[in-house]
Amino acid sequence: MNFSKEAVVASIKDGLLSFPVTDFDANGKFDADSYRRRLLWLKEYEVSALFVAGGTGEFFNMTIEEYREIVTVAVETIGGHVPIIASAGQSAELAKAHCKAAQEAGADGILLMPPYLTECPQSGIVEYAASVCESTDLSVIYYNRANGYLTVDGVQALADRCPNLVGLKDGKGDMQALNIIIKTLGDRLAYVGGVPTAEIIAEAYLAIGVSTYSSAVFNFVPEMAVKFYRELRQGNRDFVRQATREFFIPFVTLRDTQKGYAVSLIKAGADLVGYPGGNVRAPLTMPSEQERATLEQLIEKARTL
Repeated sequence: MNFSKEAVVASIKDGLLSFPVTDFDANGKFDADSYRRRLLWLKEYEVSALFVAGGTGEFFNMTIEEYREIVTVAVETIGGHVPIIASAGQSAELAKAHCKAAQEAGADGILLMPPYLTECPQSGIVEYAASVCESTDLSVIYYNRANGYLTVDGVQALADRCPNLVGLKDGKGDMQALNIIIKTLGDRLAYVGGVPTAEIIAEAYLAIGVSTYSSAVFNFVPEMAVKFYRELRQGNRDFVRQATREFFIPFVTLRDTQKGYAVSLIKAGADLVGYPGGNVRAPLTMPSEQERATLEQLIEKARTL
């Protein structure tokens, strides 16, 4: 661990957040050398934290052994540059194993994913998240989405119980519910925008006090992603409007043609700009040649922005 709890909190309160794809070779195995090359490339751009083995990185599709290697490679490659946050989840016991592996590898924090598949009562979600938080010394950010979604009372109960819970990442995009959480808990937590292609509602996030978000497109148009974040924070409405209209709306339209394209298109984009990471693993699928051509046109548009 290279960063204190205070430094981790500061990193997720202000700045763009990077969620790199995970590199696989032609046989679908983790490619450590390609991953190192990717991280060193992205290191050159201004972000405040690196989230490894996240949703864009196909956390849901890797073994604990692969996970341990991915976090280790990330820490060895850019540890100390920015805080490195590793994912945990799927079940309470497996999430605890993820936390242990991440801490041993030198990660600075944990992004706790929702539990796998099953429907859950609020009390059960709180117990799931609290048991994982209590198993680790690392700072924890809870990813509030899907079947693990907590209402304001659940978030409050979790925050009261777990001192190392430092952040809440929104994965739903319900501004009313999120605003209630923010106004109720205040500075007890840091808040992160985390819907797919978060830039599309970044203005709404900022309006209620969420000044950071995860950028998946940073994987293939990092210059534009960083500029969009900077111009948004500086109040350049003309640029934000133009970039949203000319890049993000067409990208989201393409993304929504197939389930899973929030990840698959990112890998295709990285390939198109010279940083291939292999194909996504099943059950995800890669875009067609026609869809890749459309994506390539969007990349060219991003470069003009």
